[in-house]
Formats: sequence, C-alpha cells, structure tokens
Amino acid sequence: MKGLRSFHFISGLPRSGSTLLSAILLQNPRFHAGMSSPVGTLFNSVLEQCSAGSEFGAVIDTDMRRRLLRGLFESYYADKTEQSVVFDTNRQWSARLPALMDLFPQSKVIACVRNVAWVMDSLERLYRANPFENTKLFNDEVERNTVYSRCETLAQRNRLVGYAWTAIKEAYYGEHADSLLLIDYDLLSQAPERVLRLVYDFIGEPWFEHDFDHLVYDAPEFDQALGLAGLHKVKPKVALESRRTILPPDLFEKYAELSFWNDGSASAANVIRMKTNTAVS
Repeated sequence: MKGLRSFHFISGLPRSGSTLLSAILLQNPRFHAGMSSPVGTLFNSVLEQCSAGSEFGAVIDTDMRRRLLRGLFESYYADKTEQSVVFDTNRQWSARLPALMDLFPQSKVIACVRNVAWVMDSLERLYRANPFENTKLFNDEVERNTVYSRCETLAQRNRLVGYAWTAIKEAYYGEHADSLLLIDYDLLSQAPERVLRLVYDFIGEPWFEHDFDHLVYDAPEFDQALGLAGLHKVKPKVALESRRTILPPDLFEKYAELSFWNDGSASAANVIRMKTNTAVS
C-alpha cells in the first residue's frame, strides 16, 4: 500500500472550511485528512538545516534534499496503511507549490477561502467567547486591546490571516496555479455535495457517498493550548448560518474588499466560487 499512496494538500484562510472539508473527506475509508499537521514545520526545519548557510549545506545536494523532504511525508503517515490517499493540512502549502509539485508531481492543493471580513468576524467571535483567556493569537496587550488592533494584527503578512492570504495569492498567480483549487466557504456550506463532487473530479478519485448531516470532528486539547476553545470543532450538519457581523462597519468594509479570487482573468487556478447562484471552476 505504501507504494500506491498519493498525497494532496489542504491550505487556505483560517475559519474558511479546511477543518470542515477534512471532516467530510475523513468519511471516505480510503482517505486520511485532519487539522494542521506538524509536517509543514518539520519541512521548514529540514530545509533550513540542509540549505546554503547551514552547517550541512555543503554536503547535502538537491537530490538528497528531495529524498529527505519526501521521506517526512512517508514516515509521518507510515501508520496509515489503510488509507491510500493522504491530505496534509497546513497554511504554508500555498506558498510551497514549487517544492510540492517537484516532490509530488501528481498532487493537488485545495485552498479554502472566504470573504476576509467574515474571517475576521469569526476570529473576533472566538476571541470574545473566551474572555478569560489571553489567546496565543496575540503577543501583548497592545495587539489585543481593541477589535481594531486585533484585526490589524491578524492581517499583518506574518500573522494568522495576513500570511495565509498572501500565500494563497502567490499560488493563485503563480506558475503552478493549475494544480490549485480554491473553494469558497459559503458554497461548501450551502451545497456540500456539489462542491465535493468537483473536488473528487479535481483529484481524480472515484466518488464516495458522504453523509453531510452526521459529521464528527473536534480537537479540544489543541484548541485549549491556543486559548481558543472551539477553533476546530465541526458541527454535525453542514449548513450556512446567516448572522450579522460584530465588526464595526468600517472594519468590515475594509476587509470585504480583499477577495482577489473573484477575478479569474489573470490566473490558471481552479475556483469553486459563488457567482450569480452558480458554481464555476
């Protein structure tokens, strides 16, 4: 089974459906998927130790780097002998397409996206739902003191939302964009079977009948360590919940303008988006 295993990657914005997508994919006994794994961090560490400027850079050539990096995935998922298709989740994969396409030429990257204003709204709701916890999303009181400072901090290009957004944008306009599929959270929530059928077509796998009314996924220990209870808890039924934003109007408008994926004229990426009540890809 090890020789037949294929790898795909899940990336995207936070609070945009990557955990929901993983929970759905997990229903297929041939698939393994989950929340962010440590493979991305290990990938960065190995590359740093094996590249120019490191102690070992001079004695490790490119082919050996490839073997070491590919071996991370094979070793980490070695116990998933019953699953021939592995989806590894990490927000950095959008910015690692050249390496991923070299290591796994047949792999695909699925990036979950959402109106950035609603991403900020969702994170702000989680923050307010844990008022007696100083979440690790912020480093100090200056960053966490108001909704304005919190949103501004999260939007910085090396922080939770800003990094993910710029990584997706790099992939979207990059040379490997045809191996990228963007999924709009609203459409995934409203029409999960329609979206999943497109996902299966994209990765070239036979369709599996999913149950969108009885999902199971939660990671309370991980979320508690971040000081954000409920971050990765998936509700049993896939559905889009209508609500009013808790962001001030000027903040909401500011971040609502950042959905670059709605313009497909300059990208070869595949996109499942909301457009006059239809899904396009």
